[in-house]
Amino acid sequence: MLIGLFFFVLVSSVIANEKDGTLPRLNDSKAAEAFIKSAEVVVIGFLEGAESHGYKELVAAAKRVDSVPVAISGVKEVWADYGIKSDTITLFRKADNHQENLVVPEAKKLETDGLVNFFIVNEVRYVTEYSQVTAVGIFNSEVKTHLLLFANRGSKEYAELKEQLAALAPEFTGQFLFVLINGAVTSNLRSLGYFGLTPKDLPRVGIYDGDSDMKWLLPEGSISTERVREFCQSFLRGELKDVTQAGAEGKTEL
Repeated sequence: MLIGLFFFVLVSSVIANEKDGTLPRLNDSKAAEAFIKSAEVVVIGFLEGAESHGYKELVAAAKRVDSVPVAISGVKEVWADYGIKSDTITLFRKADNHQENLVVPEAKKLETDGLVNFFIVNEVRYVTEYSQVTAVGIFNSEVKTHLLLFANRGSKEYAELKEQLAALAPEFTGQFLFVLINGAVTSNLRSLGYFGLTPKDLPRVGIYDGDSDMKWLLPEGSISTERVREFCQSFLRGELKDVTQAGAEGKTEL
């Protein structure tokens, strides 16, 4: 009898978790802080409960975008830590220390597809591959200076250089966004041409400064961590202002 009762309770608990979408619950500030630090990009639904508008849509979106961890917090003291005053779905990202708030009561229409798009558009990472979708998050960031790796996907250097820059990027959090531009994609030829490059010239590294609309290329040679770090630091010291710009005449976007 006791075994049967235990089994019933266990099964009921599993069903409840499946219905709930198994999203972690953040019941205090330490749990929220640890969750935010656990990945490059995370989402927290600051929602009062399962009946809140947007709750079911958030659970569904979390299942579709498995690259972004999602959790729920219904504790108002935790909300206050992040300036949240009403039901809000918030994306946190490390690359530029950014907090993107989607305030539920202010949203004209809240659907799963819209939340999936909210995740993807704002999913800026330490190294973000440039595309028409990620461009929105990149150019909307308050960090307007981009360290660009131009490389052809499938080349022997591609994965190695991407990993190398991913290790370096945290040193420049809040100063640069590290962006990977795949030269093997036809739609990216405009970006290469802006720097006076073609796919045959790759891999190369450049800097684009959105505030001044200026661009520079790291001189040809090995793309080592030390050279890229010094290239970034030269920009921060203001030493690139007198260096000839890359490519042809300036434009306003990549």
